[in-house]
Amino acid sequence: MILAMILIFVLGYVFIALEHKVRIDKAAIALVMCGLLWTVYSLLAHDAHIDSEIIEHLGDTSEILFFLIGAMTIVDLIDSHGGFNVITDHITTRDKRKLLWLLSLITFFMSAALDNMTTTIIMVMLLRRLITDNRERWIFASVIVIAANSGGAWSPIGDVTTIMLWMRGNVTAWALVRNLFLPCLVSVVIPTALALRYIGKGSVMPAPQNARSGLPPHVGPRLQKFMLVTGVLSLLFVPVFKTLTGLPPYMGMMVSLGIMWIGTEIIYDTRRCMEDSIQNRVSKVLKHIDMPTILFFLGILMAVAALESAGILATFAQTLDTRVHEAFTIAGVTGLLSSVVDNVPLVAACMGMYPIADAATIAASADPAYMQSFVQDGIFWHLLTFCAGVGGSLLIIGSAAGVVAMGLEKINFGWYLKHISLLALAGYAAGMLVIYLEHLIFL
Repeated sequence: MILAMILIFVLGYVFIALEHKVRIDKAAIALVMCGLLWTVYSLLAHDAHIDSEIIEHLGDTSEILFFLIGAMTIVDLIDSHGGFNVITDHITTRDKRKLLWLLSLITFFMSAALDNMTTTIIMVMLLRRLITDNRERWIFASVIVIAANSGGAWSPIGDVTTIMLWMRGNVTAWALVRNLFLPCLVSVVIPTALALRYIGKGSVMPAPQNARSGLPPHVGPRLQKFMLVTGVLSLLFVPVFKTLTGLPPYMGMMVSLGIMWIGTEIIYDTRRCMEDSIQNRVSKVLKHIDMPTILFFLGILMAVAALESAGILATFAQTLDTRVHEAFTIAGVTGLLSSVVDNVPLVAACMGMYPIADAATIAASADPAYMQSFVQDGIFWHLLTFCAGVGGSLLIIGSAAGVVAMGLEKINFGWYLKHISLLALAGYAAGMLVIYLEHLIFL
C-alpha cells in the first residue's frame, strides 16, 4: 500500500511539474491524485475510521481555502476600486534593480504582519500595475515568493507553521523574532542580489494606464484611498482577531470580508449609483476568483493528508531521527522536504514526534545534550520554523505563497526550477549558517 501511494504521489507530482508540456491543468492532476491516494488507502488499509479522517483533514484544508478565498476577494475589491494605484503612484523609481530591492524588502516586512499568502496576493497585484513584460514579472514575482516565505518565518503570526509552534508553546514570540530575524533577512538578501543578473540594468516599462483608466466614473481618489485603507486594516485585523479570540484565522478573514461587503453596499446604495457600481461590488468580484488555484490547493493538500493518514510522513520522520539524531540535519532535511510536501503536516509530525523537553526528560535521557535542543525555544524549534518556512521557496509549489503566485501569473514549474530554485537554496543555506553561528556565539 505504501509503495503504491508513494508511486501515485510521485507520478502526480511529475505531471504537475510538467504542466506546460502535457497541457493539462495542474488542478485537474492534483484532484485525480488526491482521489487515487484516498482510494488506495481505503481499499488496502481497511481503516474503519477513514470517514472521520477525511472529514478531519478536509476541515483543516477548508480553513486554508476559505482564508484564501477571503483574502483574494478583499485584494480584488481593493484593486477594482483602484486602491493599489495610490501605492504605485508613490513608487517613483523605474530602475529595475532599485524596484526589485524595494518590493523584496516591503514583502519581507509585510508578510511578518500579514501572512505570506495574503502578502503575495497583494504584491503580485501591485506588480501588474508596475511591469508589463511577462517574463520580467515572473522574476519579480518569484523574489516576492521568497521574501514572503522568509518574512513569515520570523514572526509568530507570519505563517501557519509559526502560529502552530507559537500557540502550542514550542517557541515564544520574542525569542522567535530575536533569533530568526537576521537569518530570515539573509535568506532574502542573497536571492534578491543573485536575481539582479536576470533583469540587468535599465528601467521597467510601466503598465500603459493611468490611475483612472478602467475605473467607473463614480470611483474617485477619495474612494480609492478609502478602499485601500479599509482593505489593509481588514487584513491586519485577522491576526488580531486570532490573538483575541483564539479562533482560526479564516474566521477572522470571513468577518473582515463581511464587514467590507456591508460597507461597500452601504456606500453604493447611499450614492445611488447602482448601475455603474455593479462591477465593483463584492458579489461581482467573487465571480472573478481563481477557482483553478483553489481546487489545486484542495487536491494537493488532501493528497498530502492521505500520506499523513497512512503514516508515511511519520515513518519518514522516525527513520530520520533514528539514523541521523542531530538537530540541524533533521530540521534541514525537513525544510528540503517542505518544498515538495506541505509544511503544515511536516511540522505537525515533528511536533508529535518531539514533545517539548523538560528538566526531567533531559535528566532521564541517554543523550542530554541532544534533548536540550527540544526545550521551549530550543535550537531545534527555531531551526524547524526557519527551514519549514524558507524551504518552501525552493520549488514554486512548495508553499502557499508560491502556489498563489503560480496561479495568478501562470509561472511554469520548470522555469522556476531552472531560474529560481538555486537562488532560493543559496538563501536557505546561508540562513542556516547564520543560525549555526548565532548558536555558537550565544551557547
